[in-house]
Amino acid sequence: MKIKNLFILLFLTICISIQAQQTGYSIFDHKFNFYIANDLGRNGYYDQKPIAELMGEMGEKIGPKFVLATGDIHHFEGVRSINDPLWMTNFELIYSHPELMIDWFPILGNHEYRGNTQAVLDYSLISRRWSMPSRYYTKVFNEKGTSIRIVWIDTTPLINKYREEKDKYPDACKQDINTQLAWIDSVLTSAKEDWVIVAGHHPIYAETAKDTLERINMQKQIDPILRKHHVDIYVCGHIHNFQHIRVKGSNIDYIVNSSGSRARKVKPIKGTLFCSPEAGFSVCSIDKKELDLRMIDKRGKVIYTVTRKK
Repeated sequence: MKIKNLFILLFLTICISIQAQQTGYSIFDHKFNFYIANDLGRNGYYDQKPIAELMGEMGEKIGPKFVLATGDIHHFEGVRSINDPLWMTNFELIYSHPELMIDWFPILGNHEYRGNTQAVLDYSLISRRWSMPSRYYTKVFNEKGTSIRIVWIDTTPLINKYREEKDKYPDACKQDINTQLAWIDSVLTSAKEDWVIVAGHHPIYAETAKDTLERINMQKQIDPILRKHHVDIYVCGHIHNFQHIRVKGSNIDYIVNSSGSRARKVKPIKGTLFCSPEAGFSVCSIDKKELDLRMIDKRGKVIYTVTRKK
């Protein structure tokens, strides 16, 4: 009798556990889901490999369409070529879960600019899932009557200090920033989609010990264009923590996505709605009426949600 009761208790426990898990993942049902990940490349060390496994396991439940990778896939000196071993130790062998064999749409971070930036683009010819057609580009996704435009921008050349340090960032000063800015303005002018997201590596607003001039340059070069066209979200990496910031005069949600390997401390500043020093990634879930960006810590917990409604 005791054994029978034990089996019943075990059965009920499993059922409750399954129900709780199903309830947890149901928030992603019937949505267009994709991952946001960045500041990854640590050869699997720190939290990179566990977070990569979590992304794969979670992918089994929510079915992400792709990964939006906002730079610094490779620390610390970028890659030298398409055959650099870092492609294996930072990327291929780390994000090896079957559910991560989806499109990865990356942009260059400042660490990629320390190496061979052209090799990062050319890797698209080697890896089926690495899809980077240009240093900056845009794609439109249509799902169940909902249209989403994402604009990937190349932020390192827009920041003066990188252009000036020619020995460390040799390709930054070679980029025509006026051409890129005109392109961004043109793309956003013609954008008619339900949701518009702009993704770059560097933040426009954020709490960080990094050089203040980085944000000042971004506020001067990029922010006026984004405000002019009323984009929904600007999402970036670089700072290695989660932040959600709103600033006076702008209806844009400025998001800093945390590191997928090693995170850093953070504190609130003016305009901060949320911040966390946790490592992790984000899941963006969209339908016609609502956009939810959920910040996921390394244990798989949703620690904060940014919600926009139409």
